[in-house]
Order: sequence, then structure tokens, then C-alpha cells
Amino acid sequence: MKVLVAIALSSLFATAALADEAATQAATQAAPIVDHYTYSSHLDVAKVLSTSNIPDVCKVVPAKMEYEDSHGQRHILNYHVMGNGCSNG
Repeated sequence: MKVLVAIALSSLFATAALADEAATQAATQAAPIVDHYTYSSHLDVAKVLSTSNIPDVCKVVPAKMEYEDSHGQRHILNYHVMGNGCSNG
């Protein structure tokens, strides 16, 4: 009987430890890392999740891209881009 109680308690503690580890990993992956692009930035983009809309203006505007890296960590990349409102003629 004592052996069964010991086995039950050890499995309960093991389950609690695994649940705590899974919650920690989920919390780490839930908070995206915010990066600001520079020419020297080395990006690890495995999957683009979303990009911001570029306005129809003829000037440099801020833009944003959300992506996952090769380790599954989410990132938000802030950068600048020329608007879509310039004529080519």
C-alpha cells in the first residue's frame, strides 16, 4: 500500500513539474521580441505572420512586420519604407 502511495505522489509531482515547464515555454513564446531594423541586422525569418499596410504618400513612412524565426520565437520588426504614393513619371 505504501508503494502505491509513493508511486502516486511521484507521478503527481512529475506531472506538476512538466506543467510548470510547459507554462514557462508558452509564456516565453507568447511575448514577441521587438526589433528595429538597421543595415547590419541579421534576420532569421522562417515565416512572415503579418505586415503593415504602406500608405499612399510620397515620403518615408514607418512599417512593421511580424514573423517567426527558425526557433518558433515571434518577432516584431520596425523599419522604414518609401510610401506608395510617388509617381514614376
